[in-house]
Amino acid sequence: MKRTVYIATAASVVLMLGGPVASAAAAASTAGSATASVSAPARADATAESAVKAALKAYPGVVESVDRDGSVWHVDVITKAGKHAEVQVDAATGTVTKQERDNDDDADRHAPLLAAKVSAAQAVTAALKAHPGTVRSVDWDDGDGRAAYWDVEVKTTGGKTQNVHIDSASAKVLSSTTGDNDDDN
Repeated sequence: MKRTVYIATAASVVLMLGGPVASAAAAASTAGSATASVSAPARADATAESAVKAALKAYPGVVESVDRDGSVWHVDVITKAGKHAEVQVDAATGTVTKQERDNDDDADRHAPLLAAKVSAAQAVTAALKAHPGTVRSVDWDDGDGRAAYWDVEVKTTGGKTQNVHIDSASAKVLSSTTGDNDDDN
């Protein structure tokens, strides 16, 4: 009798504190199943697109670059006034973890980016349409005297790394090259 009371009490505490996963575990243990196992639902990591959305919500402006470094997305954002911030987004949860703002930036330096017709998010969409896979980084390139473009690095579904240049005015693919497969995640 005491054993049943202890199991029922423990199950109640687990249910109150643990939620749905603990509920399933408690149900399995009170049913007498010694081999029951409960696993947490699969977690999808934050994509470049969701990291951009989170960063822009925390620091409104225009994205200059997005880069995943291990468990963190680094998103560089430029405000309409030309101010710069690096926003860090947790790659597992998609939440903003840190913002570092620079107040010394020159608005003129960022004028081409701020005037671009194609955003980083639109460049990602165009690159993924051309090469399905997972975006690893997005960078604004002012073109060094030529037309500005977005450089999008995609790890394709086939495992190759594609460097895709997207026109900043039309979202068309300007060029695409296969790079080395230096997985840094």
